[in-house]
Amino acid sequence: MTSAARSQSLKDVPTTAEAGYPGVVGDNWQGIVVPAGTPKEIIAYLHREIVEAVKQPDIRERLGVLGFEPVAGTPQEFAPARQAEFEKWAKVIKDSGIKAE
Repeated sequence: MTSAARSQSLKDVPTTAEAGYPGVVGDNWQGIVVPAGTPKEIIAYLHREIVEAVKQPDIRERLGVLGFEPVAGTPQEFAPARQAEFEKWAKVIKDSGIKAE
């Protein structure tokens, strides 16, 4: 488990930090993005509907079976988190010399 915290669906599986590798942290995340210039009202509507959807017990259960733990943060929280992930993995790619083939 490479996330910072144990998975709710795999509570007995230790994180990489707990296993002795504190520098190995990587979360799997998904997000909804829209084209630049999308009206704020549309973004707010989509956010409200997505938050409501992931509150539904059947959806939470299905996502849990797939290993997902929905967060449904705000667009204002998602943008810097997404940027931080891009920067983190760009550094890993650059430092390791990974090249696209």
